[in-house]
Amino acid sequence: MRGLSCLLACGALILGAPAWALAPEPALNVAATGTVEVVFSPWNDGEAALLAAIDEAREQILVQAYLFTSKPLARALITAHRRGVRVEVMLDAESNRPASASMLPDFMAAGVPVLVETRHNIAHNKVMLFDPGSSRAAVATGSYNYTRSARLANAENLLILRGNPALARAYLDNWLRHKAEAQLLQSLDNLPARRRKEDGREPDRATAD
Repeated sequence: MRGLSCLLACGALILGAPAWALAPEPALNVAATGTVEVVFSPWNDGEAALLAAIDEAREQILVQAYLFTSKPLARALITAHRRGVRVEVMLDAESNRPASASMLPDFMAAGVPVLVETRHNIAHNKVMLFDPGSSRAAVATGSYNYTRSARLANAENLLILRGNPALARAYLDNWLRHKAEAQLLQSLDNLPARRRKEDGREPDRATAD
C-alpha cells in the first residue's frame, strides 16, 4: 500500500497535479442527527434563512464563498461582528476583486478579517458555520451563492443543518484546513496577482444587492 501511495504521488508530480488529486482521502461518515432546514430558490428565500441564522449566532461565524455580492448578507455579518461575534470571511481571490461587485472591500472597511484562496482552480465552497464549537452549532451549505441572482433568478438549493456537533466539527476542520493555505488580507493592495485559470470557472453573472 505504501508503494502504491508513492507511485501515485510520483505520478502526480510528473503530470503536474497535486498528489491528493490522484490519491484522495476517504470520505467522512457522520451520523445523521438534528434538523435540516431545506430551501429551494427561487421559490424559497435563501437569503432570509441565512439572515435569521446570522442573527441567531452568538460566538462565531465562519464563511467560505466563491462569490459574495449580497449587501443584506454582508450588512448582517458586519452587524454581527460589531455586536461581538467573531466573524471571518474566506473568499475565492479571482471572483472577488475590487472591480467586481464583491463585498470584500466592505468587510475590510468594517474590520472583518478577510482571507482569499488561490491554491485551487476555483474556491467553490458556499458555507457558513454558526457557533461551530457550541451546542448551537449550525452548518449552512448548498449551491446557493451569496448573491442577488441566487435569491431571485437562479435555481439553487440551501441546507441549514442544526443539532449535529460532529458534522459542524467536520466542516470546521475543513474550514481551518483551507484557512491554513489562504492569505489574510491587510489591504486591497495585498490581493494576489491574477493567474491564469483553466476552463471550468463559473461566469460572473451575479449582481450586487
